[in-house]
Amino acid sequence: ASMPHVNLGAVEEYQKLVERLTFLDQQVEDLTGARGNLEQVIENMDRIVAQRFKETFDEINVQFNEVFKRLFAGGRAHLYLTQPENLLESGVDIMAQPPGKKPQHLSLLSGGEKALTAIALLLAMLQVRPSPFSVLDEIESNLDEANVTRFAQLIKEYSLQGGQFIVITHRRGTMEVGDVIYGISAEASSGVSKVLSVRLDR
Repeated sequence: ASMPHVNLGAVEEYQKLVERLTFLDQQVEDLTGARGNLEQVIENMDRIVAQRFKETFDEINVQFNEVFKRLFAGGRAHLYLTQPENLLESGVDIMAQPPGKKPQHLSLLSGGEKALTAIALLLAMLQVRPSPFSVLDEIESNLDEANVTRFAQLIKEYSLQGGQFIVITHRRGTMEVGDVIYGISAEASSGVSKVLSVRLDR
């Protein structure tokens, strides 16, 4: 019988395969370790985010009730979490009680009440986390005159605390508290628009 073919390079190939296997094992170990580290980082970040969210949520809730009472001249309001046991996926709902009414969900309020409640929430957020600059586009257009006046006074107070507001509005009560008013005037004869400005802070 003839001898089978002998692979003279088998020992060298085996050594290379052992080195390759060792390298791949090290790579798997490194990746497993990196995955564990990433999962730990994500867990820590989730915990920190949840904690900060809850702290900010509680602060805004307190301010929301205070601003709501000022804008509505009474009543009360609060925010609540739809999934308090899962802060990172929870929604936020609003319960409001305008003066003389029972507590109800935001969706059951009238249009003007919804607008005023939304304004209260916005101003509460600005109170907790002030912004140096805010643009408000006719957010008080659904309010009656008394509520426009209360809204305008709050905006004036916030601006005196250091915030700046650009308010797009057609409501006189809001315009009256502005430092500068810009308007557009179209002359009937020429049809050309002009930008007018008036400084009220002087």
